[in-house]
Amino acid sequence: MKKSVQLVVTGASVLALAVGCASTDEPEPTGNSGSADGFPVTVDHRFGETVIDTEPTRVVTIGFNEQDFALALGVKPVATRGNLSYDYRQRPWAQEALGGTEIPEVGSTDLNLEQIAAQAPDLILGPYSFIDQGQYDQLSGMAPTIADIGGYENVPAATWQQEFAVVGEALGKQQEAQDQTATLEQKFADTEAENPQFTGKSLSLAFVMDDGSYLLLGRDDIRALFFTDLGFEIPDASETISPENLDRLDTDVLVIAGQSREQLQANPIIAALDVVQQDRTVYIGSFSTDLPSALGYSSPLSLDYAIDGFTPMLAAATDDDPSTVVPDA
Repeated sequence: MKKSVQLVVTGASVLALAVGCASTDEPEPTGNSGSADGFPVTVDHRFGETVIDTEPTRVVTIGFNEQDFALALGVKPVATRGNLSYDYRQRPWAQEALGGTEIPEVGSTDLNLEQIAAQAPDLILGPYSFIDQGQYDQLSGMAPTIADIGGYENVPAATWQQEFAVVGEALGKQQEAQDQTATLEQKFADTEAENPQFTGKSLSLAFVMDDGSYLLLGRDDIRALFFTDLGFEIPDASETISPENLDRLDTDVLVIAGQSREQLQANPIIAALDVVQQDRTVYIGSFSTDLPSALGYSSPLSLDYAIDGFTPMLAAATDDDPSTVVPDA
């Protein structure tokens, strides 16, 4: 569990979970009161099963991306978990769904259980929250609570499709979630079909850490799974790469965050890699910018945005023409 928490906290800068929108009004509860077709529902998660008897009207999202999944289904949480260095309230992919609403926070690095209780929730969503058993026990005493659905013990990281299905079921919006999933999957497929050179190419997604090491992300991290949906091949597991082993990043394509192009190329080991010299590298810059954060959210809203943002850069990096300059994010 410690490794998984490290990956998420490291990604909190990228991830996106500040201050920003014009309105400071608390959002009105959404959804219909009373019973609705499809309820009760039972959702499996890390700590067992949660039964949701009726359609929720006061939803609190306690994880690192759940707010986006609810917003995609037309549900504005009454409170949410904040995040660190990214100004997540201004994230471009969610502005239309937010409609100017500023959702109150119930903690960021740490959850504030008293603030959550004060919202009188009837559903607490945390399928990507990395809460522990003690937190779950306290939260589930307030309202039906969904804990993590992947990324713990021997359970692989949940895909965005799996998380969307769980959120859709919990909110009584299964069909809407299925329809939006199909639409986004088609956009991924269309983008890969339009760029057949993506298919089968090896790709490294790396983050430069404060201590000078490099975090190479694999299939156990939702941020890297974005590239598999476009046809790229990535490592099976995430790992930390020491400065003397940077040749591990010399794959067909390198996508790197945490430093600028100039900062990275000032490192002679990085500058000497073929993937850098042949301009097959996509520089996405600071963790506080939109594209790295879109990967962190890995939601139906942010992934649609990420496809549009990454595709021109990835296309330039894979055109087998070293003279093509890959645009920066």
